[in-house]
Amino acid sequence: MRRRSTSSLLASAAFACALALAAPASVHADGDDTPFTNIIALVSQRLALAEPVARWKWAHHEPITDAPREEALLKQVVKKADAAQVDPEFARQFFRDQIEASKDVQNTLFANWRALKAAPEEAPPDLAHETRPKLDRLTQSLISALAHVEPIRHADDCPVRLAESVARWKHLTRYNSSMNAPLMRALSHVCASGGVGAVG
Repeated sequence: MRRRSTSSLLASAAFACALALAAPASVHADGDDTPFTNIIALVSQRLALAEPVARWKWAHHEPITDAPREEALLKQVVKKADAAQVDPEFARQFFRDQIEASKDVQNTLFANWRALKAAPEEAPPDLAHETRPKLDRLTQSLISALAHVEPIRHADDCPVRLAESVARWKHLTRYNSSMNAPLMRALSHVCASGGVGAVG
C-alpha cells in the first residue's frame, strides 16, 4: 500500500477506504479510538470527491453553493440518524461541516483555475450518475460511523484523542497537506466540546 501514489486526492481516498476496513484493533490500550480512525478515513474520502464535483460545476458553469440541495441532504440525514439511533442534531451539525468543508475545497479549486485561466484537463465524471451515488453511500457509512463515535464524543479528552488519531492517520497515509484545513473543519464537531485538540 505504501507504494501507492499519494500525490492526488483520489489516491488518498482509495487508501483511506482500505484503512477504514482495516483500522487498527487498538489505538490506545482500550481500543476505543478506532471509531475516530474510521470516521477520519470516511471524511477524507468525502473530501476527495469535492474535486470531481468542482470539475463538473466548473464545466457546466454551476455555482458551488446549492442551498436547496444542501437543505434536502440535511433533512435526509436527520431521518437516517434517527433511524440509526444517532442524535439528529449531532448528525445535522456534522454533515453541515462536511458540506462546508467540501465547498472550501471547491472554492480553492475554482480560485486556482481562475488564476491559471485554464480549465481542468480531465473531463469531469457525471455528477448525477457517478459522483453523487458515491456521496450517498458515504452518507450512510458516515451515519454508521457516528453511531460508534457518539458514546465517546463527550469525554473530556475527546479533542486530544481525535487529534492523535488524525496525526497517526496522516502519517500512515501521507495525507495531502493541502487538505488539512478542510479536514479540520469537517471534524470540528465530532467531539461534543468542539474542535480537534493540539497534540504535544
